[in-house]
Amino acid sequence: MPKTPRTRTNDPEAMRRKVLDVAEEAFQAKGYHATSLGDLMQGAGVTGGALHHHFPTKKAIGLAVIRERVAGAVEDTWIRPIEAAPSARQGVKDVFTSVADQLDRQGFVRGCPLNNLAHELSLADPEFRAALADVLARWRGALADKIRSDQQAGREEDTDPERFAVLVVATYSGAMAMAKTMQDAGPLRMCGVAAH
Repeated sequence: MPKTPRTRTNDPEAMRRKVLDVAEEAFQAKGYHATSLGDLMQGAGVTGGALHHHFPTKKAIGLAVIRERVAGAVEDTWIRPIEAAPSARQGVKDVFTSVADQLDRQGFVRGCPLNNLAHELSLADPEFRAALADVLARWRGALADKIRSDQQAGREEDTDPERFAVLVVATYSGAMAMAKTMQDAGPLRMCGVAAH
């Protein structure tokens, strides 16, 4: 009787995604430092060997969360909507409103994933700081580019693109910190209106 080929029952890429899902959630809920590798293994349902196959260290998991998940969230929440908006200011207002609406539906505010990790990790390690700075630079760059596009269309002549970008990111970061502390999306709504 011929042997039937064994089918692979595990999916390494799905396992890696599951670890990142659990890590992303845990880092936002508890913080990077308060999350142990044991927490991640238990949450993802993986062994230590499987975890270390994909991520040799906890730091590697943290960097992957920043580079893949946090950067992806900024891309989805900010960069694509700003690029598609009719103007930079309208895009900023729309993002603030959209995020506030989402938080209202969610019923709680954990804060901005980028902010949360930046506050916790920027001084802890230069690689974390560089990864977080890369995400911030991409976000600021998209905002500044949209102002430049508006200027080419004859709008925003008196607006400095780089200053506008820094102001928007700082305003959003502060509004999210206030919303998290107050457990109320109101600061985001107010800042969205003021940005327009």
